[in-house]
Amino acid sequence: MKVDIVDLNNEVTGELELDDTVFAAPVREHLFWEVVNWQRARRRAGTHKTKTRGEVRGGGRKPWRQKGTGRARHGSIRSPLWVGGGTTFGPRPRDYSYSMPKKKRRAALRSVLSMKAEQGLLKVVEDLNLPEIKTKKAVQALAKLETPRALVVDVTERDESDNTVRHNENLRLSVRNLKDVKYLAAEGLNVEDILRFDALVLSRSAAEQVQEALKS
Repeated sequence: MKVDIVDLNNEVTGELELDDTVFAAPVREHLFWEVVNWQRARRRAGTHKTKTRGEVRGGGRKPWRQKGTGRARHGSIRSPLWVGGGTTFGPRPRDYSYSMPKKKRRAALRSVLSMKAEQGLLKVVEDLNLPEIKTKKAVQALAKLETPRALVVDVTERDESDNTVRHNENLRLSVRNLKDVKYLAAEGLNVEDILRFDALVLSRSAAEQVQEALKS
């Protein structure tokens, strides 16, 4: 399939041939639910914890004698039956992440990209370089592109001298305070973020990189 390439003024500057296996694949919506749940499970900290009766401070002495008081027998004021006592079967620290086949994850990503392309919500921009770090400039550019609520994706560069990854900092810093816009590096493109935003804005380099990574 062919898509128009535009500049930041939304003027067509050329065409880009996109692979149909990536951007015109069958839309398998059931995969979205599976992959988004998998992503959210991986992000869960799993640090929740309650104390059992053995971990609550105090309660070492029997509150009253076993017999003769007319009251129910108790061995500790930290029993789960008491206010301030321990918790029975409460949450414990755990790892919520689980594995998912790589083929299924890639199929879901191809499906969501194809859905955005089919809906006309995929925009390929020749160059996403802003002249300066300025949120107002980013808002104006997205307004011209008719994508005010968008996921914006660009490529990164690796600096061989210190082995660090360099992002499009002017773009990243310009949109980070916008509620309805998010910047992502091409290698971090994922199903959940694409679904969260109305439009998907890719730089030409990012579109080519994503296509190369997802070719079947």
